[in-house]
Amino acid sequence: MVDGLPSEVEVISLFVDDITSSKAFYAKVFAAETVWADDVSSVLKFGGLLINLLDASRAPPLVEPLPVGPSSAGARALLTIRVADVDAVCSALGAVGVDLLNGPIDRPWGRRTAAFADPSGHVWEIAQVIGRT
Repeated sequence: MVDGLPSEVEVISLFVDDITSSKAFYAKVFAAETVWADDVSSVLKFGGLLINLLDASRAPPLVEPLPVGPSSAGARALLTIRVADVDAVCSALGAVGVDLLNGPIDRPWGRRTAAFADPSGHVWEIAQVIGRT
């Protein structure tokens, strides 16, 4: 471990194509508190983790010299939330118009999962602990 580098993640920034539709999606799907918002970003509190929705046009200075990849490039990460009942959450997601990418599926590593994407293609997985198959 690198001295001074803790093992706790504070913020994950998601570069979004349209901040307005992203804010609406996250407000509809998650019960996260908004701790900061302006015209180009929205910071949501998920327990001890902050998710920063940032307009992709504002992201280049944060990652230079790497480019900001387009959302059309496909999934590059999976954000997982543990839930008590995947099937019930899938029903609730469907009730607010969220389409699943896959699932519910019983995985051999002991989770029942389902996945969905936000308007910019960031993939979220809900996972319920089950016995290993």
